[in-house]
Amino acid sequence: MTEAILTSARAAVEAAPPTGDPAYARYCRKLRKSLAEHWPAVLEANAEDVAHAEQRGLPPVLLDRLRLTDAHLGRLERLTETVLSELGEVTARDAGVPVGDWGVRLRAPKPLGVVFMVYEARPTVTVEGALLPVAVGNAVLLRGGKEIARTNEVLATAVHKALQAAGLPADLVTVLDDPDRAQLRALLKRPDAIDVLVPRGSPSLIDYCRGASSIPVIASGGGVNHVYVHSSADLDLAAEVALDSKLPEPTACNTAELILVDAEAATGFVDALLRAAERDQRQVTVRLDPRVPRPHTDTGTGTDTDTGTGTGRPWRIAELQEHDLGREFLDATIGVYPVAGLDEALAHIRRHGSGHTEGVLATDSDVTREFTRRADAAAIVVNGSLRLHDGPTLGLGSEISISTGRMHVRGPVTLGSLITHSWVVEAHGTLRSSVPAHHC
Repeated sequence: MTEAILTSARAAVEAAPPTGDPAYARYCRKLRKSLAEHWPAVLEANAEDVAHAEQRGLPPVLLDRLRLTDAHLGRLERLTETVLSELGEVTARDAGVPVGDWGVRLRAPKPLGVVFMVYEARPTVTVEGALLPVAVGNAVLLRGGKEIARTNEVLATAVHKALQAAGLPADLVTVLDDPDRAQLRALLKRPDAIDVLVPRGSPSLIDYCRGASSIPVIASGGGVNHVYVHSSADLDLAAEVALDSKLPEPTACNTAELILVDAEAATGFVDALLRAAERDQRQVTVRLDPRVPRPHTDTGTGTDTDTGTGTGRPWRIAELQEHDLGREFLDATIGVYPVAGLDEALAHIRRHGSGHTEGVLATDSDVTREFTRRADAAAIVVNGSLRLHDGPTLGLGSEISISTGRMHVRGPVTLGSLITHSWVVEAHGTLRSSVPAHHC
């Protein structure tokens, strides 16, 4: 079974038209239409997946990952339109550069080949995976979590209808439906047949894929991200940045887990954080390091150590434990940890960060300059929300993930990251013996 899947995917890449062919633009249009036509069936299947997950006792935050609505269809339709608008520029041959007086060199775009995406329980990733790699000529194998099996089955039908309507090989997209990890292990051992591995999900999933395979990886590392609040920072802004970096999408990879705040500003920051949460009734759990004083009732921010229900307050105070350092909370929780300055903040990030997104808040430009010089992550945000680290938001284009690796691509994995190039040398009959020697 595994061999047949790999053989079919490779044959599809070889049979597909070259990168930049009009068939890929047609595919974007047809996929948009097919998703809309199949969406009622997608929602029905998704409701079954969500109900089954509820029966298994999955927490609400994970159920939200699974659940699809008409709003998701709108976002996916816009994604197909955006990818379509980007294709021309991304897949165009360059104009060429003269080489001496004898020729021209240029780069021609080529697909990476067979891309294997491993992800968890986000059905929107199935569509993203079936769209971005394929739009630039790759074949893709998609293995999502078993929690979205019914949804994926219907999405696969919609995708294959679009491929057929666009005149592209059906096996450019394979949605794997075998929940057995034996198939996953077998595929991870096939660097001869799979060109790129894209694990997207929790740190444990990514570490497993990296350790079990020698296939080149574009790794979307876990989001153990920090915001450093310097004593010169505007604390009201810092509070808003902290909440915006966490609450809209608590499980996203570009959210904040821990606020590192100069010790002398910690009390003021916590007060500002709770005031901001109360102002807009934003539900949040704030885990405070024991060295940070608990808020007092006379500050107007309260002392609740439970849920805050009954007090009308949307926040809850809990204690930050040692095991909280370096982990993703995956819910509406944010930690506050005091540091003795920039050096300690950077040392903490080096020890516990995942290299995804780090932020600094300061009005002192020397501090922000030094932070960006010494911090090492795929993105470093100065005086703003960590959620700005996003391909479309940064004007980089549609993305399939955010890479924390150092080779090939770091940061948003856009359409341009899903192709490679061939050097085309227009030699005009030139022989190497006629070109002056160059010594290394």
